[in-house]
Amino acid sequence: MKIEEVKSLAIESIKVITFKRFCDQRGYFTEHYRRSDFRKGPEVDFMRDVEFVQGNESYSKAGTVRGLHFQWNPYMGKLVRTISGRMIDIVLDIRKGSATLGKVIMYDMPADLTSDTQEWIWVPPGFAHGNVFPQDTVIEYFCSGEYSQGCEAGISPLATDIEWSLCEAELKHLFDSIASSTKLVTDKDRNGFSLAKWLSDERSANFTIQAWA
Repeated sequence: MKIEEVKSLAIESIKVITFKRFCDQRGYFTEHYRRSDFRKGPEVDFMRDVEFVQGNESYSKAGTVRGLHFQWNPYMGKLVRTISGRMIDIVLDIRKGSATLGKVIMYDMPADLTSDTQEWIWVPPGFAHGNVFPQDTVIEYFCSGEYSQGCEAGISPLATDIEWSLCEAELKHLFDSIASSTKLVTDKDRNGFSLAKWLSDERSANFTIQAWA
């Protein structure tokens, strides 16, 4: 796997990993994951102890909103990429004691088959994760914990007490235009916790800044 760049987003723990595609007249080949590179590569030292135990693929129709999901026992980090279409990733800090608690970032990840690079976004434990899809889209993600029913919850992406100030205005406007009219969001997600209600829930103590210091 040839890693070209690793960058932090507005919340430093959220990383984007750019990797190389080898293109020619036929198309391209890429090695999008190699465990030894994630275990030993100095540029991804923050993932040295991460072991992926589950792989998921998701197809979403244009106008779909998903999230904002999180899990404990076991905790679940996600390494996510867009295979086709356009995903806008949404990440909310739910770590008690964090300077960015309650703040959201968004990252635009359109698929481009002609590009000589592609990206992963790494969302570690301690964050609620979701997406909005302006186009029909397929994504893939590796998980550092297996799904555990009864140990997961969600904050509604429509919750009015989430702070969006770290997001690009254009992406926030696009999210608002889709979320205000779409029917492609589950009742479970739409009616998820508000931020305040989740933080007053005793289970929120599973997520503290000290746990990942």
